[in-house]
Amino acid sequence: MRITDLMIQETMIMDLQATTKDEAIDELIASLNRSGRINDPVLFKEMIYKREAESSTGIGGGIAMPHAKTTAVNEPTVVFAKSRKGLDFEALDDQPAHVFFMIAAPEGAGNTHLRTLAALSRLLIDSDFISQLMSTDTPAEVSALFDAKQAEAAEKEAAKEKAKAEKAANAASGSTGSQQQNTSGVIVGNANSEDFVVAVTACPTGIAHTFMAEDALKKKAQEMGINIRVETNGSEGAQNVLTADEIARAKGVIVAADKNVEMARFDGKPVLQRPVSDGIRKSEELIRKAVNGDAPIYRSQGGNTKEEGASAGKISVGSKIYKDLMNGISHMLPFVVGGGILLAISFLFEQIASPDNPIVQLLQTIGGGTGAFHFLIPVLAGFIAMSIGDRPALMPGMVGGLMAVNSNAGFLGGLAAGFLAGYVVIGLRKAFKGLPKAIDGLKPILLYPVFGLLIVGAISYYIFDPVFGSLNTWLVDALGNLGTGNKVLLGLLLGGMMAIDMGGPFNKAAYTFAIGVFTSSGNTDGAYMAAVMAGGMAPPLAIALATTFFKSKFTEQERKSGLTNYVLGFSFITEGAIPFAAADPLRVLTSCIIGSAVAGGLTQLWSINVPAPHGGIFVAALANHALLFLLAVAIGAVISGLILGLWKKAPTLVK
Repeated sequence: MRITDLMIQETMIMDLQATTKDEAIDELIASLNRSGRINDPVLFKEMIYKREAESSTGIGGGIAMPHAKTTAVNEPTVVFAKSRKGLDFEALDDQPAHVFFMIAAPEGAGNTHLRTLAALSRLLIDSDFISQLMSTDTPAEVSALFDAKQAEAAEKEAAKEKAKAEKAANAASGSTGSQQQNTSGVIVGNANSEDFVVAVTACPTGIAHTFMAEDALKKKAQEMGINIRVETNGSEGAQNVLTADEIARAKGVIVAADKNVEMARFDGKPVLQRPVSDGIRKSEELIRKAVNGDAPIYRSQGGNTKEEGASAGKISVGSKIYKDLMNGISHMLPFVVGGGILLAISFLFEQIASPDNPIVQLLQTIGGGTGAFHFLIPVLAGFIAMSIGDRPALMPGMVGGLMAVNSNAGFLGGLAAGFLAGYVVIGLRKAFKGLPKAIDGLKPILLYPVFGLLIVGAISYYIFDPVFGSLNTWLVDALGNLGTGNKVLLGLLLGGMMAIDMGGPFNKAAYTFAIGVFTSSGNTDGAYMAAVMAGGMAPPLAIALATTFFKSKFTEQERKSGLTNYVLGFSFITEGAIPFAAADPLRVLTSCIIGSAVAGGLTQLWSINVPAPHGGIFVAALANHALLFLLAVAIGAVISGLILGLWKKAPTLVK
């Protein structure tokens, strides 16, 4: 496929009017929207900024490549644009950007499209080619330039394949060539040189930077006369995967990546871990350091991403705790949703049949305390521990969580056991660091499991379980004895928290609290589940109502997106409101918090109980006051919708 099949002329902007990064993104998205290549500009813009938050796509050299892979894209498209004056795109070299490529890839983009985007990325390493692009005046000239460049690249590739075939024939007859190659990828450089390094490149979306870093490293290595093999972790998965022999022979390893890659294979090697942008702009520095072994020695301790001594980015204590906690919650949620829905269905059957009904018993066994719900706290604790201490911490964390379940220490005990297990394993690594290297292989399979389990189990048994068991009992009793006024205040707080960040820390904290009370009460006290569910359903429903009844305040695409929020709201998927909140945070978040707080407070005022942890309207029939629950959700959604509709400004049309 030609690059110009994706870079259509009707979307090109030969004289970008934007003077800021935000204006440039808006102008490029508007071009995509006008051509019908995207179906949801709000969502697409959100995904563009999500990628920018990970690292700037202003790669330097006057180039910016904002990109996103999302369901908001109808057809794979690249928007080409030029800015003669240039603008600040927060580029990695602090220089203004003049040439822009906005890449829009659909969620299910085919391999052919992804390979074409990779080919585009590789072309942009050539500074002469960028200069030629800047001198073009019409879309036709841009297309012709890309077609010619791609044809030239195809000819070179054909020549390489021919040389490869000739070398294979020469090798069969006993002769040697000047370059090294293998069937899994090309080793560029000088065959007579003993300097050999390997590299891995990866970026979060795997569309652009991955392949630009690959090409930059290979070109620079060839200039330096150094042999290199580069593995890419792009949208198609890992390509040109490094072999064990290549890793063993390499003098050093370069990992230019903005996402996790398989690291255990590099145990004992000098490893440079840098952002993928350094692979593009600092390729010579990385290669020289790798060849000289000027890098920390990577030590794998049974995990696949952690390192000792590698140059990893520093994060705050609070961010680290939140990351570890979210790792546990994200792995726990499938058990909550799957088990919760089956429990909800069993409760429905129980209302029309007896508790001894075989279907009721089956569903409650699968979803309840001896099935999915039995794993909630062990999975939470285990994956918190794994986030901290890697794979060796998983088992002691899960056992500590299970002990918390059996001792009534509940969520609090499970949280404590998870964090304890993670840091115990880190402590054991340091304690065993001085042991002979000959027994390194025994650490992850014998020493860490035995000592980790013993320490975590003993502390849980003698300290955590008694303390948190008593605290958990007191908490459940105290919540059960709250007066109506205090319950309403707590409902207001929980409901409002669900809308503060719509899936973020506040949302998860409120939901986790309600789940903790729910499971600690034997899955019978769903009062606080009612508050968080109502608070979580209100924001997307409010967006849907506002886009329906205040149409002039929203663009056509926003109105279409708003319709999907009816379904998301009824399903208790708060995240449906995120694209709107990202585009207009002050008005959207303020409106939603008010309505969600009201909805949560009303559930407590009317003593509503929903004995299911998920499901939205589909489990409303289980509530002790089903109609009042739906009324609380409706009132909260209407309040938020009215505030947003009246407060929001009409959109400014893009000319």
